[in-house]
Amino acid sequence: MEQTNEKKAILYKYLLITGIIVAAFNLRPAITSVGPLIGVIRDRLELANWSAGLLTSLPLLAFAITSPLVARLSHRYSNESVMVAGLLILFIGISLRSFAIIGLLFAGTLFVGLGIAVCNVLLPSIIKENFPFKVALMTSIYSTAMGVFAALASGVSVPIAEGLGMGWQIALWVWAVPAFAGIVVWFLLMKRKKGERHVVYYGNSTKNQIWCSPLAWQVAGFMGFQSSLFYVTISWMPEILQANGITASAAGWLLSFMQFIGLPASFIVPVIAGKFRSQQGVVLVMGLFAISGYGGLLWGQTFGTMIISIVLIGFSLSGMFALALTLLGMRARDAKQAAQLSGMAQSFGYILAAFGPIAIGFLFDATQTWDIPLVTLIIVAMIVVIFGFGAGRDKYVFD
Repeated sequence: MEQTNEKKAILYKYLLITGIIVAAFNLRPAITSVGPLIGVIRDRLELANWSAGLLTSLPLLAFAITSPLVARLSHRYSNESVMVAGLLILFIGISLRSFAIIGLLFAGTLFVGLGIAVCNVLLPSIIKENFPFKVALMTSIYSTAMGVFAALASGVSVPIAEGLGMGWQIALWVWAVPAFAGIVVWFLLMKRKKGERHVVYYGNSTKNQIWCSPLAWQVAGFMGFQSSLFYVTISWMPEILQANGITASAAGWLLSFMQFIGLPASFIVPVIAGKFRSQQGVVLVMGLFAISGYGGLLWGQTFGTMIISIVLIGFSLSGMFALALTLLGMRARDAKQAAQLSGMAQSFGYILAAFGPIAIGFLFDATQTWDIPLVTLIIVAMIVVIFGFGAGRDKYVFD
């Protein structure tokens, strides 16, 4: 009997790891697939640059609005059931967005953000609860899985839309498939945990303390500004490259290349961060890479300089994002604190991130050059380092 229960526990653990990885597959493709196609969508639907930027910013606003609510919903209905609901909303959003109707395009985009927000908030808490001594390792695994599909989505968008002649609608819709796979896996996990209550409890004594923690605000600032860099880059990098003479298809593949280059950082950075009590050194290295990369795009004029810049940006953005996810667990003592910190940091952080693509679109519309937007990104990278130094200290949010 004990052996049977042990086998069931092992099978559940493997299914849970599979669920975490499949959920991670869905965290970026619905957004990164838009960047290479944003020019096509803008032209076909006659959108302004700033409104085209909403296709990236709307999901981030949804992250910000939804994130504080997700942890409480998971306590009431269980992590597994809320995850199923989130992936279902994501599936519906991707499907709605694939119609060439402006209203459905933006409504679907908002649904995409709501669905992804659920996974964004729950995964750090699920990892902290089920793998309390392997937070860095599990974070590196799921952030790497996230990066693989993010890069794939960037690379295949234009070939699907134009190379195969399927159009931008199908190129966006294909990412409903991993969402459906996630629904299936988490439904099985939900049935397994049916009747159990999630361990995260929100007592009255601490429910608002997270918003009064300076460390939590530093984590939120680090999360927000590095996310802003990422989403601006995946939204406008193809346009920046095309302004330098790169074709649309090649720009999409270079964006994909940038994200594939970042995969080693997604895996290595959390592991390295987990070996030190302070992560400030990691923050500094990643920040210098980002500043150098955007500087290369601004001042470099050759194709070789652009490639080097893309490598530096890809490594730094993936590394900083993986570190931000790791800090959500490392700056918390338990799953309860991790859920609270995750909800707060991602809510405030994505408010900052949401304005990035829109602001850069406005700057380009106003100046008709990418110089001022790139200078702005260099300044933002410096701000990331400042917040990262605070968030990287060896402390806990409620100390």
